[in-house]
Amino acid sequence: MSTQVKNPVSLALFEPDIPQNAGNLFRTAACFGVPVHVIEPCGFVMSDAKMRRAGMDYMTHVDLRRHHNWQKFQSDRPKGRLILLTTQGEHRLPDFTFTAGDTLLLGRESAGVPKMVHDAADARLILPMTAEVRSMNVAVAGAIALFEALRQLQALPG
Repeated sequence: MSTQVKNPVSLALFEPDIPQNAGNLFRTAACFGVPVHVIEPCGFVMSDAKMRRAGMDYMTHVDLRRHHNWQKFQSDRPKGRLILLTTQGEHRLPDFTFTAGDTLLLGRESAGVPKMVHDAADARLILPMTAEVRSMNVAVAGAIALFEALRQLQALPG
């Protein structure tokens, strides 16, 4: 059994496009006890009813923090490194060492993140994949990276 550290990492979604993916990430974050930052605007209406449907009954367990835009997120985000998951990453996920306080940032499903966000990241990670495919589903990639960060920090629940 791992030693649980209270919220050693955070998850951030940059202008998410697809409510089902956001809902899956909210559910994953609820299961791991990790706060989620949503950087707006979203590509969907982020109403309580829509989020309940996308996140099912897990939404009551999500520590959700909404930010009006990138600048507001930058001023309000937790201290620590900003770790971007991107197809243009310089480090492979399994070769990267996470530290407490890291925020894992996921881009939009349709377009990733703009250059200013890419440049603001302290590290850019890529998930290892076969050469024949372009990218993973953002919710799957986020879950894999979040698990790895928590595993390294010995902070998996239960």
